[in-house]
Amino acid sequence: MTDDTTAELAPMLERRRIEAEILSHVYETVKAAHGVEAARKIVAESVRRSAIAQGKAMADAQGGAPGLKGFEDIQPLWTHGGTLEVAVREKGEKVFAFDVTRCRYAEMYKTMGLAEIGPLLSCQRDGSFCEGYDPRIKLTRTQTIMQGASHCDFRYESDE
Repeated sequence: MTDDTTAELAPMLERRRIEAEILSHVYETVKAAHGVEAARKIVAESVRRSAIAQGKAMADAQGGAPGLKGFEDIQPLWTHGGTLEVAVREKGEKVFAFDVTRCRYAEMYKTMGLAEIGPLLSCQRDGSFCEGYDPRIKLTRTQTIMQGASHCDFRYESDE
């Protein structure tokens, strides 16, 4: 079974839980051998590479560089079943802005005892995903629930 097929069969929250279980062991192993900073750096880079590859795979499935409209079309993958509660702020040809008011990813990582690395496992992948999906799309975000804010402020812009 390929990663693409697995992604289609498993809800994103479950996929992230499985990834977190594995990466938590990598994090603890590297931390014990080389310290917290090295462990954080390795997990962050690994997740970044994974997010870029997943973005590219999704873009390829949509015909390549699908733009902001295509990006909006795949958002249900992340919000499925109330995983994220979202309030759309602006939607246009060059802007897709929304706030996440509830994040079950953050809740899950906290329950798993992984709040310390939750931002590395989840939040940092949002901008990296765009690199693989369509590099014309840029994310600006100033706060996240994962890091203690009341909401996450996603602002995607495209120069397409």
